[in-house]
Amino acid sequence: MTVKLNRAGVSHARSLIESGAVVRDDWSEAAASAADENAFIEEHGFGEYAKWFLGVDSEKSEETKGRYSFPYGDFAKVRRGGVISAEGRAAQNDHDDIAKAAKRLLHLIDGD
Repeated sequence: MTVKLNRAGVSHARSLIESGAVVRDDWSEAAASAADENAFIEEHGFGEYAKWFLGVDSEKSEETKGRYSFPYGDFAKVRRGGVISAEGRAAQNDHDDIAKAAKRLLHLIDGD
């Protein structure tokens, strides 16, 4: 697996944060379900779906959910808990560029 930083996802997250589209809540309750993901893809397509993830595996097909990893939001807003979760999982799995990007997003959310 070759997961790399999804620059489009980072840019989308930054834009949402700067516009105030952030929620501070429990990520375990806010994370999108498989049904939520499928409904979003059905309505918006994979191009828009991809923007909600900090990681992308270019070895997997663009038309699969498995291509994208490290979600940070609920398809409407950035979830602070999602950014924290992405940072932690990325760091644990040696995806340093993704962990650093998530940390920068967290600082932006917190106004550091």
